[in-house]
Amino acid sequence: MFEGSKDLSPDLAYNCSARCGKHKIFIGMAPGVGKTYKMLEEAHRLKQQGTDVVIGVLETHGRKETADKAIGLEEIPKKPIRQEHLVLYEMDLDRIIDRSPQLVLVDELAHTNVPGSAHQKRYQDVQAILAAGIDVYSTVNIQHLESLNDLVARITSVVVRERIPDRVLETADQIVVVDVTPETLEERLLEGKIYAPEKIQQSLGNFFQRRNLIALRELALREVADSVEEEASEMPLHGQSCNVHERVLVCISTYPNSVQLLRRGSRINHYMNGKLFAVFVDNPERFLSKAESLHIETCEKLCQEFGGDFLRVRSQNVAEAIAEVAERERITQIVIGESQQIGWKQRLKGSFTQRLMQLIRHKHIDLHVIATEQ
Repeated sequence: MFEGSKDLSPDLAYNCSARCGKHKIFIGMAPGVGKTYKMLEEAHRLKQQGTDVVIGVLETHGRKETADKAIGLEEIPKKPIRQEHLVLYEMDLDRIIDRSPQLVLVDELAHTNVPGSAHQKRYQDVQAILAAGIDVYSTVNIQHLESLNDLVARITSVVVRERIPDRVLETADQIVVVDVTPETLEERLLEGKIYAPEKIQQSLGNFFQRRNLIALRELALREVADSVEEEASEMPLHGQSCNVHERVLVCISTYPNSVQLLRRGSRINHYMNGKLFAVFVDNPERFLSKAESLHIETCEKLCQEFGGDFLRVRSQNVAEAIAEVAERERITQIVIGESQQIGWKQRLKGSFTQRLMQLIRHKHIDLHVIATEQ
């Protein structure tokens, strides 16, 4: 679980009366994976254990299995809001807070409320409920996350209009991925369990294309893996951090082969689907020539082109500096070039590779020594 104080951005900041409620988010790659069903299933289990549970808002989209699963749970009636000649209905925030249950279920977290509601977005309603000390279970699809909006548009050619800030996910106390394979989701769609029959073929040809579902599934799994890794790094086990993703560090020097080394490190990182870093250790007692400075700038630009972070640290001890960076950035793989020291210097000072190995021996870091052109 993701415990701790809520570090909220301004639009999420509410003063808790006594304690903030706990927020559990059920997230999936697309409609129909079973987020709402899973949420209702857990709610029934908690109710049997004596928890006071109510449904704040439930969107079944005509799905019989979902509607049937809600039977037996108290549902707070929606609030009517008049819009010109129409009457629309939204979650009744005031009534929920007055009812003060232990747990409230809120479907479709990214929903935009009807004008005239207490808040513009449903996630803001949830923040108000949490501030009142009430726990919330909510649901959302990965494509509604603000930072992924452009990427999702490139993948699916669909611009998602309803979005939530990343901070909503980051401050959640628990995130549950409701995962099914793309094949299972397609089967559900064809069986009419997600949309009405007239929408099935259109959905298969657009948003529910196999390649879209595969990409969205990876995004959902990776998002939660990132959250798990962040939590694990804050609470290390036996003094060691825990990484879900690989983190590759390429060690840059003034030697021209650093460019070749960086390209090789980028390929290793790509195969591992990790995060790339490059580091240059600048000796404060050594003045870089103009050519060497330009070379380091070239490496920095190349690293950024590969999507990596370029780090520059000042130290007289290169091996120790690299080991410190590796520990700070939770590196799992270090890439260095083979030593270009002449034989007598290696015998006198010891191999740089050996010194670095000594420093990272108990850090669970793999070391790659790459043969490059001299």
